[in-house]
Formats: sequence, structure tokens, C-alpha cells
Amino acid sequence: MKNAKHLLGAAALTLLVWQAIAALGGWHEALFPSPAAALSGLGELIADGALLHGVAASLMRFAVGYISSVLIALIAGLILGWYSKVWAYLNPIVQVLRPISPVAWLPFIVLFFGIGEAPAIVIIFLAAFFPVLLATIAAVQKLDPIYLKVAQNFGIGTPAIFTKIILPAIFPQIATGLHLALGTAWVFLVAGEMVGAQSGLGFLIIDARNNLRADLLMAAIIAIGLLGLLLDSAMSLAERRLCRAWGIQGGK
Repeated sequence: MKNAKHLLGAAALTLLVWQAIAALGGWHEALFPSPAAALSGLGELIADGALLHGVAASLMRFAVGYISSVLIALIAGLILGWYSKVWAYLNPIVQVLRPISPVAWLPFIVLFFGIGEAPAIVIIFLAAFFPVLLATIAAVQKLDPIYLKVAQNFGIGTPAIFTKIILPAIFPQIATGLHLALGTAWVFLVAGEMVGAQSGLGFLIIDARNNLRADLLMAAIIAIGLLGLLLDSAMSLAERRLCRAWGIQGGK
């Protein structure tokens, strides 16, 4: 209930500031729409089915890119965190690649994967990969040795120690990387969909811009923000449930 009040208060404040900027700025609504015009545009997108189709396409691409990235980053992070000598050689390479924006790779992504669905998925994959990888490696390297001693006493072998001991123990630390990766990947989803995609929220923004429909453009931006909030909330809920299932403290 408290969070709902905070959310409603933030939404009301945002609308008031937005309306004040639109009213005092002196711009035509074709250039900067008021909240009422943007909400009307949102209703138009809902009525003709464009928003539902765009959301479905974007969520499909996001799920494929994000889930595959998280799984590979988790596995690689567990292995590299465990074999610290291997990570010592690879760390400089990762630190060079990590700051590079996924969009910077776009010409090569198009070259290798073509246009359409693939570039968006690859960009999402790259955006989510490094936060999860580095969070996992750091968590494994900081793991309390007592967990490993308990595993040895119970005769747990190396393959099982990752899933039964290490992963549950470090999950609260990994969760931070998962949230960061989710937000980053969602931001770059729009950029990926602007490269040849014929559907999705990014396509809606490009289409609205090309048709000089600032109200539809702002409506698509609102939809992106609200979906990002819902995705982060869903992640927090899943995190809390997983922490309870493993009997550990954690969760947002």
C-alpha cells in the first residue's frame, strides 16, 4: 500500500511538471504534446491494436535475448569465478569490451546477422551479459569458505557444488547484476528495434517520428517506461520467491 501511494504521488508530480512545461513552453502540440494529447495517442494505439502488437513483439525479443544472456553469463561467471587463474587472463579482455556500447557493434551485428529480428536480440544479449557475468564472478570469489567446507563434509562433488551450494549462497549478490542487466537491456531494446524491425516499441517510435506524430511517439515512450517498471517489479517478486525457496535472506 505504501509503495502504491509513492507510485501515485510520483505519477501525479510527473504529470503536473509535464503539463506545466507544455503550457509554459509555447510549443505547438505537434512538437511537444500535453499529457492529455499523449494519453489520447496511447488510447489510439490501444484501439487499433498497434500497441498490443508492438508490446508482444518487443517482449518476445527481450525474453529471448535476456534469458539466453543471463544463462550463459551465469554459467561463465560460476566457472571463471571458481577458476580464478583463468579469469586473471580473461579479465583485461572483458574490461576492454565491457564499456563499449552494444549499439557500437551494430554495423558488425547487421553484417553477421542481417536486419530484422536478430539485431535487437543480439543487442539485448550484449547489454545484459557483462553485468551478470561480473556480478557472478565477484560473488563467487567473495564466497565464505565455510560453504565449501560444508560441501566437502557432505561429499558433494564439483558439478553439484555449483547448483546446490555456490549459486544459492551468492544469489543475493547476483540479483543486483540481474536487475542492472534487465534495465540496461530494456533500454537498448528500443535501439535494436530501430534497425530494420517492422514491429515492436522501437518501431512504433520510428514510425511516429516519420509521420510527425509526437503524441504517438510520447505514448510509445510512456508504454516503454511502464513496461520497464513492470518487468523490474516482476524480477523483484521472482527474486523474493527464490530467496524464500532457498531459505536465504535477500530480495528487493
